[in-house]
Amino acid sequence: MKGANPLFARMGVSVFEEMSALARAKGAINLGQGFPDDPGPADVRAKAAEAVVSGWNQYPPMRGLPELRATVAAHYARHQGLTVDPERGVLVTSGATEALAAAIAALVEPGDEVVLFQPCYDAYLPLVVRAGGVPRFVRLAPPDWDFDDDALARAFSSRTKLVVFNDPLNPAAVAYPRASLERLARACVVHDAYALCDEVWEHVLFDGRRHESLLSMPGMAERAIKVGSAGKIFSLTGWKVGFVVAAPALVDAIARAHQFIVFTTPPNLQSAVAYGLGKDDAHFAAMRAGFQRSRDRFVAGLASLGWPALPCAGTYFVNVDVSGSGLDDATFCRRMVEDAGVAAIPVSAFYAQEPVTDVVRFCFAKTDATLDAGLERLAKWRP
Repeated sequence: MKGANPLFARMGVSVFEEMSALARAKGAINLGQGFPDDPGPADVRAKAAEAVVSGWNQYPPMRGLPELRATVAAHYARHQGLTVDPERGVLVTSGATEALAAAIAALVEPGDEVVLFQPCYDAYLPLVVRAGGVPRFVRLAPPDWDFDDDALARAFSSRTKLVVFNDPLNPAAVAYPRASLERLARACVVHDAYALCDEVWEHVLFDGRRHESLLSMPGMAERAIKVGSAGKIFSLTGWKVGFVVAAPALVDAIARAHQFIVFTTPPNLQSAVAYGLGKDDAHFAAMRAGFQRSRDRFVAGLASLGWPALPCAGTYFVNVDVSGSGLDDATFCRRMVEDAGVAAIPVSAFYAQEPVTDVVRFCFAKTDATLDAGLERLAKWRP
């Protein structure tokens, strides 16, 4: 028998599935995989239910419902000061990962170099390689996870076609300051590169921070592709509704790839997301405040165990330096789930080269009862 594509055939089970399977087998509290354990906003869910019963359930327009595209444009104008063409500058996708896949397929040709910042979302590298791209890595490290001009100069070249940039950054929980965004924008302009901006955590920011998009930096209006996620904005991770915002020429190119990946996205979910994005600022402020409270509760609990957390500016995640345990992060996580009954994720899993091997990522987007139960188990365990 002829073999399968070796790119995917040689991939093992992802660390997320591995740790979640271990958690299930051991009856562990899963603080590894990044999803909340509440059902999400009741009114947004009700809109989806209403739309599936009373609304249109045949193919919606390939680029997304006009009402959702208009609301996406208005939402980003209100929250981030972006000027977006609702007709030609927005594409609705079946989740942010599909948006990333369509953008990479549309832009990357065999031999093109693609700059990736690691630690990075595990879908980036296989999507780039499958498109024939050549990855070039910028290695980030704690505690600030930042990059300088020298790091960019080593990664960029005349062959750079695209850079993929996640801000706020999962798993590092850092939100990049304007100076870093301007630094990256200059590199893109100098090397005539596109930027694929994975900004799915844009609303999950703490301590008064407001998101600035790489799309808004000087020189980036025609070369940046912004990707958002309703699943992250509304804590409805199973819905898989994403959106691309970019200059019309770029959206046109990405839409051509999108039409042959999934073609379209469930119309009832699109209607509900349009409703949700139109909610007033108080809704989004309350969401952030709720997650910030959970962050603070969990970080305080970790500190009481002698496990100080690294800074967390956003996302659902907080990281702990486990170098004092004498174990690498992967071994630490396996022992923790097996012996303590708590699952987390080793940050080394987010690297393709030269991984940081002493940082463990916990998800705090859980109920107080779940977080407290995890802390109680950890209090009885030492690696």
